[in-house]
Amino acid sequence: MNSGSNNYFAIIPAAGVGQRMGGPIPKQYLNLNGRPVIEHSIERLLDSPHITSIIVAINATDPWWPQTVFANNNKILLAPGGNERCHSVLNALEMLNNLANPMDWVLVHDAVRPCLRHADLDKLITELTPNPVGGLLGIPVRDTMKRAATNNSVIATVPRDKLWHAQTPQMFRFGILKHALKAAIQIQKLVTDEAEAVELAGYQPTLISGHLDNIKITHPEDLELAALFCNHRCD
Repeated sequence: MNSGSNNYFAIIPAAGVGQRMGGPIPKQYLNLNGRPVIEHSIERLLDSPHITSIIVAINATDPWWPQTVFANNNKILLAPGGNERCHSVLNALEMLNNLANPMDWVLVHDAVRPCLRHADLDKLITELTPNPVGGLLGIPVRDTMKRAATNNSVIATVPRDKLWHAQTPQMFRFGILKHALKAAIQIQKLVTDEAEAVELAGYQPTLISGHLDNIKITHPEDLELAALFCNHRCD
């Protein structure tokens, strides 16, 4: 299947409050090398000649977005954020109804993944463009995996063969992703990423190997690590 004439849209769900960071400012707006984290994440997508436009889903009461350098960028549209990530992404997809056709591509990227390499983004787009469904960046698991009980005692060692850490962007056909997310929400399945929704719809997303430095800022120590990666990034 050739989709060379199709468009590529990006979605960044950014309505979260970042409770694990424990601060008053959502983690996507924390300072990373002098700029909010989300600016780095958006810039990585804006730099791509493939991306037609970016839809950022934000909270209705968000006071930080208007202060970003991309607040008035004509390539960026705003969508209302939802209670969960899946709701935010679906809201953004609804905004694409009059812009995208079912075979167009949508790349969903975490607002707090500021270290995406240009090379990994290009690889994702190049390798998935002929694909009928789509896929995601990821990293094969390297460490020994343990399954724990509620008291954190080990109950099993899980074979790491064929296990991957999921990353973003996650890139899927517009029609497939929208249908999959709607179906998941209808059965009250709050999927934690887009690939899970697509899997529930009966498809098999393709994993594209990325790099370890494409980290997600979740805990305070991640911010320092992201700063290090951004300063020594290899694109």
